[in-house]
Amino acid sequence: MSYSMAAPAVRNPGLVGTPGCILSSDQCVIGDQHFFIKGLIELPIAGSDDVFAWGVWMSLSPDNFARAADLWDTPGREYEQPYFGWLTTEHPGYSLTTLNLKTKVHTSPVGERPFVELEPTDHPLAIEQRAGITVDRVREIAEALIHPSSEA
Repeated sequence: MSYSMAAPAVRNPGLVGTPGCILSSDQCVIGDQHFFIKGLIELPIAGSDDVFAWGVWMSLSPDNFARAADLWDTPGREYEQPYFGWLTTEHPGYSLTTLNLKTKVHTSPVGERPFVELEPTDHPLAIEQRAGITVDRVREIAEALIHPSSEA
């Protein structure tokens, strides 16, 4: 009931070992200029208490990234105000791009990924976050993630 992307869509694997570039399971920095944090978009599943969780990356401002990093291991960090971010993960389960959707990144307790709240727009992903999805839709999403279309 969950899938995760290993890196932001804008990260080039050729950057490995380049000064100013890091990639961990939670944070990514590109050229000491672009800053990303990993979080979860949760889609409630209709008729159940379950959610489909999608591990995604958001770009943050340098100040917000530094603040999140400073508080990374600090108990009580979940009381921090949400950070503005841009979604930097492309999801193949949608006909419209998911890149650059506006988000609020809500810090969670230490050891838990931040919760990502999409701006309430008419984008299908934002609608599904608000309204929920069916089990059949979970299967469609899973299929798109496991076997992405080669059509461009």
